Amino acid sequence: MPELPEVEVVRSGLQAWASEVQVAEHPIERVDVLHPRAVRRAEVDLRTHLVGARVRWVSRRGKYLWLPLVGSDSALVAHLGMSGQLLLVPVESPDERHLRIRIRFEGLTRELRFADQRTFGGLMTGALIPDGSGGHLPEQVAHIARDPLDPLLDLDATVHRIRSKDVQIKRVLLDQAVLSGIGNIYADEALWRARIHGRRPARSLPRAEVVGLIEHVRQVMRQALAQGGTSFDALYVNVNGSSGYFERSLQAYGREGEPCERCGSPIRRERFMNRSSYLCPRCQRPPRRR
Repeated sequence: MPELPEVEVVRSGLQAWASEVQVAEHPIERVDVLHPRAVRRAEVDLRTHLVGARVRWVSRRGKYLWLPLVGSDSALVAHLGMSGQLLLVPVESPDERHLRIRIRFEGLTRELRFADQRTFGGLMTGALIPDGSGGHLPEQVAHIARDPLDPLLDLDATVHRIRSKDVQIKRVLLDQAVLSGIGNIYADEALWRARIHGRRPARSLPRAEVVGLIEHVRQVMRQALAQGGTSFDALYVNVNGSSGYFERSLQAYGREGEPCERCGSPIRRERFMNRSSYLCPRCQRPPRRR
């Protein structure tokens, strides 16, 4: 599933295009829905809300993207799910194999396409509500916490919230209502860097360790952003269809059996919920049994 760096790469690509072509001056001319599951909240007809509308900039919180509509209190909202792709494609280009939604703008040579192999993501419209800091965000995103790279993140409140949880620290990192944008890959990478085992209870961590862990999350996400995100296959690409290459820099995730870059011990893969965790058994000591 795309995590914060991958979604931010998509956002910045969309924003660069929107600024370049002055997209707010070009109304949406046509919306083609090619798969009903790609429209989240299926009762909402995207054509009714979008044809004739104009979009402004592109915003993000956690793994959600949205494009506010000009002169409206609503926005076009996107969630990429596990394999969703927002692509800017010349209008004459053949359809992608898993194309789900096409949005065409008057007078522009490229259109916005949403492709999704597994159809867990989708587009929707949503009313904009105040976000508590003078801005607005879609109603669907109101429950999502700020992410580690958000300049308005309240670090003290976030650390307190994390340390109040009586569950495994990795579970807390993946809780989008506590700290958004972190998925399995970057949780494992940050925990490895912080030398913290993902099964340690969050409330057992001293404040300094939690602050350090959040800083490691920030560092690994900034590095991933600089390399275009992490692409293990063709399911994640940027708006131009290119893959990221941060996979080459991963130090824990997906490296089962390879030597830890700190101590040389083989990286171990453990079962975690319905997925896997990757860690160093020597650098990341497991918690003692109660």
